[in-house]
Parts: sequence; structure tokens; C-alpha cells
Amino acid sequence: MLLQVTDLHAGYGKAEVLRGLSIQARAGSVITVIGPNGAGKSTLLGALMGLLPAHFPKTGGLRFDGEDISHLTLEERVMRGLSLVPERRELFGTMSVEDNLVLGGWRPLKMKTPRWRDGLEQVYTLFPRLQERRLQRAGTLSGGERQMLAIGRALMGQPKLLMLDEPSLGLAPLIVRDIFAIIRRLQARGVTILLVEQNARAALEVADHGYVLETGDLVLEGPADELAGDPRIIETYLGAKPSSGAP
Repeated sequence: MLLQVTDLHAGYGKAEVLRGLSIQARAGSVITVIGPNGAGKSTLLGALMGLLPAHFPKTGGLRFDGEDISHLTLEERVMRGLSLVPERRELFGTMSVEDNLVLGGWRPLKMKTPRWRDGLEQVYTLFPRLQERRLQRAGTLSGGERQMLAIGRALMGQPKLLMLDEPSLGLAPLIVRDIFAIIRRLQARGVTILLVEQNARAALEVADHGYVLETGDLVLEGPADELAGDPRIIETYLGAKPSSGAP
């Protein structure tokens, strides 16, 4: 198991957002965490990256690639192979597309990985529009292009686990379709992905396994195709009531 999170409690200051959350991900799989605003989805990603305090009771813990990483700093977790594409993308707007991508290669550069810059061609193959705009300032890109750049920059770090926080947020439907097509392509390449999304329908279509969060609690989990057919999920998150099968 690549990722094992057991009995996670996390929040901000004295406000506890997540209470006893447990999830796991196999290498090469796509897992998704869905739920409404305020459910704690982004808090989960922040806790996994070491961006905010997380508490694991004595019976719990955070293991990644067989190692307990709950005590590691953000930088140390990045070096272990965790990568997060945040909701706000956090690009360097005054720098070129290509310079943003090169900065994403910090991990393999520090690890002295041979030919790590070859990752640029791989990203350009995945995102041809980024190659067309490689000399353009990141701040002048469209919303969809910025999301592509944020994902491409993360991939330059050769992560073992790619975490995506609301990748479809604020994008037009056609661009959302493109983004999820890219997630499918990454899945086919064996990239392990933890996808946090409000677009439950699209998320469950690409995921192998799903978790449903509500106000900090895990209320449902299972294979993504089973969740997509669950009457509770259909009514609450997919915008339609389950069919009775009648013509």
C-alpha cells in the first residue's frame, strides 16, 4: 500500500476539522475524496503535505511507501515523493511557462536524477498547449492553461503520489473534460493520484476508489463505480434521484 492514513485528526488552531479519518491508496490507483464545501477535503491534503498540524492517536498514523512520515517537514515529504497541486495553483505569474516547469524539477535535481530535464518533453507531450506557450508569462494564461501548468509543474518533480485539490474549480465544461481526460492518461501511465473534487460525477468516473466526507467525518467509502450507483450519492451529489427501472 503506497499511502495509509489511520485515525487522522487535523484542523486550524483549536478548531478540529477532521476527526478520525482513515484512507489508503495502492500504487498506480486513483482515489477520490468528494464532499460539500467545508467537509474538510482541503484540510486533508494540507495535513498530508505537512502544511498544518495533524494529530494521530497512538493507534493511528501516516505511512507513505512503507515509512512513517507523520513527523516529517513539508520539504522532507516532497523529497519522499508527495506532490500537491493546490486549488489556487500558486504559479509564478511573472515567470515563463517553461521556467515554472523547470522549478518543478527541484526534487529530481536535488536527488541528482540523470536527465531530469527530459521531463519537460513529457509534459509538453501531455500538454501541447504549454509547449506552444512555453515562453509566455504564466500570469497571462487562461484558467485551463494555468491548471495544466500547475499539474505539469508537479509532474516535473516525478512524484510517487500526485494530489489534486479541486482541479476543475472555475473552469468551463469543455476545459473540465480536458482536465479529466488528462487524469485518465496519467492513470494509464501508472501515476498514483489522490483527487479532491466537488464534481462528484467526474471524479467517480476516473477513480478506482472513493471516500465521502461530510463535516470532517468519513460517511461512506467503496469502489468508485459502486459509489456512483449508490442512491445516497446519486441524490446528494449527482443531482438526480436513482432510477426505479420503470420505462
